Amino acid sequence: MGIKHFGMNNSANSYSPGPEIPFREQELSKFSQTLQDLMAASAVESSTEQEILDLEKQGLADRTQWLLNPPEPPGLLRAFKETVSPFGNKLQSLNRQSRPKRVVSVLQEVFPIVSWCQEYKAKKFKNDLLAGLTLASLCIPQSIGYATLAKLAPQYGLYTSVVPPLIYAVMGTSREIAIGPVAVISLLLSSMAAFGLFRSGFLVDFLSHAAIVGFMAGAAIVIGLQQLKGLLGISHFTNKTDVMSVMEAVWKSLYHHHWNPHDCILGCSFLIFILTTRFLGKRNRKLFWLPAIAPLISVVLSTVIVIITRADKHGVKTVKHIKGGLNPSSVHQLQFNSPHVGEVAKIGLIVAIVALTEAVAVGRSFASSKGYHLDGNKEMVAMGFMNLVGSFTSCYVATGSFSRSAVNFSAGCETAVSNIVMAITVFISLEFFTKLLYYTPVAILASIILSALPGLIDFSEAFRIWKVDKLDFLACMGAFLGVVIGSAEIGLLVAVTLSFVKIILISIQPGIDILGRLPGTDVFCDVNQYPMAVKPPGLLIVRIKSSLLCFANANFVRERIMKRISNKEDEDTKEKDGRTIQLLLLDMSNLMEIDTSGIASLEELQKHLDSKGIKLAIANPRWRVIHKLRLVNFVGKIAGRVFLTAGEAMLADQK
Repeated sequence: MGIKHFGMNNSANSYSPGPEIPFREQELSKFSQTLQDLMAASAVESSTEQEILDLEKQGLADRTQWLLNPPEPPGLLRAFKETVSPFGNKLQSLNRQSRPKRVVSVLQEVFPIVSWCQEYKAKKFKNDLLAGLTLASLCIPQSIGYATLAKLAPQYGLYTSVVPPLIYAVMGTSREIAIGPVAVISLLLSSMAAFGLFRSGFLVDFLSHAAIVGFMAGAAIVIGLQQLKGLLGISHFTNKTDVMSVMEAVWKSLYHHHWNPHDCILGCSFLIFILTTRFLGKRNRKLFWLPAIAPLISVVLSTVIVIITRADKHGVKTVKHIKGGLNPSSVHQLQFNSPHVGEVAKIGLIVAIVALTEAVAVGRSFASSKGYHLDGNKEMVAMGFMNLVGSFTSCYVATGSFSRSAVNFSAGCETAVSNIVMAITVFISLEFFTKLLYYTPVAILASIILSALPGLIDFSEAFRIWKVDKLDFLACMGAFLGVVIGSAEIGLLVAVTLSFVKIILISIQPGIDILGRLPGTDVFCDVNQYPMAVKPPGLLIVRIKSSLLCFANANFVRERIMKRISNKEDEDTKEKDGRTIQLLLLDMSNLMEIDTSGIASLEELQKHLDSKGIKLAIANPRWRVIHKLRLVNFVGKIAGRVFLTAGEAMLADQK
C-alpha cells in the first residue's frame, strides 16, 4: 500500500503524479505508537482532572482522613543515605538510566567541568585567559608572602597555587573563586580534612556567621601585628600571636634598636603605593587591573632598587633562594606515627572549618550576583580532594581567596578555566623566574600581606549583627577578643560555645503563641503581633514556637500551656462574653519532629485538660509528627480531633 506524491510538471505547467513512495512498516509502527501515547496521556489527564474534582467535593471528615492516613514517612536510614551519600537523592534517577547515560551522569556529578565544557567557546576562553593572567600577577607575590607568614619556604606558597587550582577547576562549581593560600589559613597552618567525600557540606552551615566575622577580624589584627617583623626589619621576634606579646616584642626591638629603618622606608613606601592603587581601582571600575598588578609591580621595582643600591649589604632582608621546578612529591614526609599527630589533627579540624566556610561564603557571594547555584557539597568534595592531593605534592592548605576572587570577577572570568591559566602561569614562573626573586625584600612581602588585611575586617557587617541580634554580636566579639587576646583556637572555642548556648536557650525555652483570626480572612496569626486578630469564643488556639518538641523543651512547653489554662499569667481562660474555654487547639504547623518525651508531655497535657473539662485538638501536624502520634494511639485519646487547619477546627467547634 502506498500514497501518491504529486509534483509540478514544468514542461506542461500542470500537475502530474510523481513517483510512488511506500511507507515503511517501522515508520507506521512509530506513528501508531505515538498516537497511542497521546491518547493515553489525554486519558490520564482527564482522569487526573476528574480525581481533583472528586477530591474538592469531599467534606471535613474526608479531609481529616487525608491527614490520618498518609503514606509511611521516610525512615532515618533513608534520610541518612540522602545526607551522607555523595549523590544524595539522585541514586534512584541514576538507576533508571541506561549504562552510558549513567556513566555520563556520574562524571557530571563528580566532575562539573564535564557539564559546562560542552558549551565552552573561544570568546569565553579569551575572557578566562585575561582573568587568569591578571590573577597570576596578584597570586605570585601574595603566595610568597603567605608562605613566609606560615613560616615555610617561599616556594611552598607557589606550589600551593599550582596543584589545588587545577583540581578545583575540574571538580568545583564556582566560576569566580580563586584558589590558593590565604592569610588566615597561613596563620593556622595545617591540612584540610576530606569531609566533602562524605557529603558533609551541611556542617558548614552550623558555624555561626557572626563567629566567622569576628574570627576574621581578629585574625587580621594578629596577622598585621606579625608583619611588623618584616616591615620594620626586626631581627628577634616572638612566636606568640596575642596582642600583648607582639606589642612587647615590637617595643623591645625599637627600644634596643634591633630594627632596620631601610626596611621600614622601603616597606611603607610600597604599602602606600598598593593601597593607593586599590583606592583608584575602587573609584574607577575600568582600572580594576591596577590594584591587581600593583603587588607584582612592587616586587619588581623593589627588587631592582635593592640590586642597584646593594641595599642587602646595608641590612635590608631579602627572600634569597627560592627553589624552582615542578612540585616535588611529599608522600614520604607524611608521618602517621608521630607524637604530634593529635595536635596536628586538632589544628587540621579548625583549619578545615575556617577554610571551608570562607571558600563557600566567597563562592556563594559571587554565584548569587551572577544568578547561578553553588553546590555546597560539591564544593566540600572539591576542597577536600584538592587539599588531599596537595598534601602529596608539597602544598599546604589552599582555599578560596576573597581578594583574588574579586579580581577574577572584575577581570571578567567566565569559568574555572581562569584558575587553570593562573596555575600554568605560576608553574612557568617556578620553572624559569625564581632566581630573579633572590633580591626581593622581605619588607615588600609584609606590605603585600598588610594591604590585603583591611578586607578581612567588616565593620558594617559587625554593626548589622549588633542591630539584628545581640547574642550573635556576643559570639562575634567573643571570637574577635579570643583571637586577639588569646589564640585562634580560643577565639573559635569561645564563639562556637556562645553560638551553641544560644541554640540551647532557644530550644529549651521556645515559648508559645496565642492565635486569632485576622478579620476578613481565614488566616490565624499571633494576637500580640496582630492586635486586631480575633480570638474565637470558647476556643484557645496555641502555636508552639519550635520545630522540635523533645526532652529538652517538652516540659517547659507543657507548663506554659497549663499556666495559660490555669489563668496564672493573664485572663485568657474567660472571654468577653463570659464563655469559658471549651477547646484547646494546638497548631503544630511549626513542629517538624517529636520524640517520646514530647509525646509524654502531650499525654499529660491531655489528662490535665480532661480534669478541667476542656477538650484537646491538634491542627496541621507534620508528616513524622502525625505518624508517631498514631503509633502511640494519641489520636484515639483525643477522640480523633485532628484538623488540617485552624479554620476547620473553628468551624467544627461552632457546630
